[in-house]
Amino acid sequence: MIHVCSFARLYSTVQTTGARHVVTLLGMEDHVERPPGVLEPNHLFLRVHDISEPRDGHVAPDATHVEDLLRFVRGWDRAAPLVVHCWAGISRSTAAAFVSVCALQPERDEQEIAWAIRRASPTAAPNSRIVSFADELLGRDGRMIAAVAAIGRGTLAEEGVPFRLDLQ
Repeated sequence: MIHVCSFARLYSTVQTTGARHVVTLLGMEDHVERPPGVLEPNHLFLRVHDISEPRDGHVAPDATHVEDLLRFVRGWDRAAPLVVHCWAGISRSTAAAFVSVCALQPERDEQEIAWAIRRASPTAAPNSRIVSFADELLGRDGRMIAAVAAIGRGTLAEEGVPFRLDLQ
């Protein structure tokens, strides 16, 4: 099971779920201490900003970041939940969760996964740049991009509604 939350809810989510693996998506200037109970090799820190196009002074997600995410989630033993978070729990983290499920369940329909995210969180707005790189790397032929477009932007919010995705 994958739990998605904001940075503000990271530590409580790890504690209440018993997660032992964490994916952090924050900018270069952000600092996060690894939650208690999460070993260093079980914490992936992707230093990217929440942008969909390159911008001066910012780090745009790229294929290398997505490759790192794919390698990490494929190495996750699934014995305990995975927590994925970004600053607000709206864009980068929801994209990473979507990508993770697509990678771990290649037979699962992209639309079904995207709509599961929308049902779980009205605020989810997966980062299109992360999804685009993943779509290409996973050979999904544009289906991931189309699925995220189909669920739309979501309700505007300063902090996302935390949610979980089940791996079926």
